[in-house]
Amino acid sequence: MVFEYRAEILQLLVSPAHAYFGRSKDGPADDVRTDLVDRVDVVAGKGIRGDRFFGVKAHTEAAVTFLAVEAWEAVGDVLATDMPDTAVARRNVVVRGLELDPLRGLEFELDSGDGPVRFRGGRPAHPCAWMDTMVVDGARKALIGRGGLRTEPLNDGILRVGNVIVRSPVELDASKAADQVKRAQPGAATPPVRA
Repeated sequence: MVFEYRAEILQLLVSPAHAYFGRSKDGPADDVRTDLVDRVDVVAGKGIRGDRFFGVKAHTEAAVTFLAVEAWEAVGDVLATDMPDTAVARRNVVVRGLELDPLRGLEFELDSGDGPVRFRGGRPAHPCAWMDTMVVDGARKALIGRGGLRTEPLNDGILRVGNVIVRSPVELDASKAADQVKRAQPGAATPPVRA
C-alpha cells in the first residue's frame, strides 16, 4: 500500500564545501559558498549536483539531507529563543508538513511537479557541535532527535521549492514532524527495512 501526502519544500540548499564538518576550534568557516536555490538536480546514487556530498562514496547512503522546519521551530520553543534561518542547519531539503523519522530504512518519493524523485531513508542527521555557536548554547542537545534525515537518491530528477506530493509505504503524521525522536541518539543503530 502506498500513502500519499501533500507537503511543502521550503528551502533547497546547495554548497560545494563543508562549513562545519572538520573545522578547527577557531570556528565554522565563514567563506563557504551556500546557495539557496529554487530547484536542484538530484542524481541517483550521487546526490544533488553541485553539493558537497555529491558523488562522495562515503556519503552515498546519506547524500541528500532533509529537515522538518517544525523540528527546527520546536528547538526555538524548547530554548526560548528565536531560531535563525534553517540554512544555518545546512540541510539540503527543508520541508513543512512531513514527518521524517518513519521513513528511515524505507523508500519514498517526492514529486514537486517534474516527476517523482525516489529516496531511501537512512540514518538520522545528527546536529554538530557548531549549532551551539551558530544558534545558541544548548541548541545541539535540543536538536538531537530533531536534526533531520539522511537519504540516498534512487533515481535522477528535479526538486523544486513549493508544494510537493509525498508517497510513502507507511502512514505519516505531519503533526509529529516536530517531535524529538528518542532512539535517534548518536550511535543508535537502526536496521534498514526495504519497502
